[in-house]
Amino acid sequence: MSHASKVSRRLTEAVAPEVIEHVYAPRLAAEMVVVFPLLSAANAAHLVMLERQGILSRAHARAIAGALLRIDEEGAGAIDPDPALEDAYFNVEARLVALCGADAGGRLHIARSRNDLSAALDRMRAREVLLRLVAGALALRRTLLERGALFAEVVMPGHTHLQPAQPITFGYYLTGLASALARDTARLLDAWPRLNLSPMGAAAMATTTFPIDRPLVARLLGFDGVLEHGLDCVASRDFSVELVAAAAQLALTLSRFAQDMHVAVSHEFSAVAFPDSVCGTSSIMPQKKNPVVLEHLKGKAAHVVAAFASVGACIRASHFTNTLDAHREGQAMAWPALVEAERALALAQIAAASARPSEELLLARARANFSTATDLADALVRGAAMDFRTAHHVAGAVVRRLMDAGLGAHQADAALVDAAAMEVAGRKAGLPDDVVARALDPVRGVAARDVLGGPAPVEVRRMAASMEAARLVDAARFDGFRDRLAGAAGERTAALRALAA
Repeated sequence: MSHASKVSRRLTEAVAPEVIEHVYAPRLAAEMVVVFPLLSAANAAHLVMLERQGILSRAHARAIAGALLRIDEEGAGAIDPDPALEDAYFNVEARLVALCGADAGGRLHIARSRNDLSAALDRMRAREVLLRLVAGALALRRTLLERGALFAEVVMPGHTHLQPAQPITFGYYLTGLASALARDTARLLDAWPRLNLSPMGAAAMATTTFPIDRPLVARLLGFDGVLEHGLDCVASRDFSVELVAAAAQLALTLSRFAQDMHVAVSHEFSAVAFPDSVCGTSSIMPQKKNPVVLEHLKGKAAHVVAAFASVGACIRASHFTNTLDAHREGQAMAWPALVEAERALALAQIAAASARPSEELLLARARANFSTATDLADALVRGAAMDFRTAHHVAGAVVRRLMDAGLGAHQADAALVDAAAMEVAGRKAGLPDDVVARALDPVRGVAARDVLGGPAPVEVRRMAASMEAARLVDAARFDGFRDRLAGAAGERTAALRALAA
């Protein structure tokens, strides 16, 4: 009987060329380098546990440990990936057997399966991505808060529906983004306790008859604990769905920032300027300065949102057990999309750090473009004994008269307000010229909005300081996660070297 399969005596035929071309070869190309260090860690932790539990003899453990250290030292580049071996695991195992022999190397897989191992590798890979995303989000929040405080007095028109709405400041806008990013960061951090649980020991799905120590393996791999139920261990990739969803929301926040800046930097708005170093040009039009960073940043969110849909769609009709449609195909778009989320953070950092508001132009627009009309209505409520709805109509009539005359909001006077009041309310407003002028002064209007969450410079700086304190709390939590992984790596490496001695 022929045994052409390189991984199984159950299979009597070699893998079909089409399967090699469309499944195993692309898989190896995508995962070998990325998964290699994670697989090395998992192999080391499993070996240490097998020896301590008496499942492996010291002699076998020593031989395997020496081979694993050599494999790790050589790196992934020393292994010529063979897609006929299906995946990274079998390729590394083949190298292990070549170094220490089948009698020793073949024992490392006792009491485990590619099922629990794949689940563990996915979790380990996902937590590394999560930490990189959190690091990027923390850095971006710091930049937004620093520049938010810096530009807290740069008055500009705020917009709703892309139309002038009310005066705010550029610092108020930037700290608003930082506020949203704090929630985006929280979603990532909150996913950690559900993500960082070890499935090792579940084996194929029903655990094992060997006396393994699952908590030991979990500790050596930096997991916070064990996901107990064996079937759930190998069946579930909900941590991936959660991570991609959190990354998608983060990317959406960044894309909205990019959209705002894309409009603001346009020639017609000229509200914000970016340095030449983050812009491109045209191959034919000499005058062009294209905001390429913003355009790419806007597009990144689409990749992450599409990956969220892909992960969910692959899992949707899968069985609740180990299954390649949910776990291999389901992750296929997730990993590159998460890289796009990392890139989006880097691009947003460039944009946030380099954007310069056109201060004089923005203030002039806030004075002239009727974004102060709400303050005029409020002044009528306070000084003319009007209900707000009537005051709203009077202020609207003032705006209409100014527009018809080709004038800006700052050119209104008491006489014009009285004429509008007569038209709407049948009586004069009676506001003095200085009251009208103060109401239509955007700098005064912004400064007066010092209620909790308002755009007054003093409140923007207070919020920025409060948000920075919260950011530092998140950073400390992040450092704790990272330190735990570093501590586990140190303990694991020391234990492996002790076995090899």
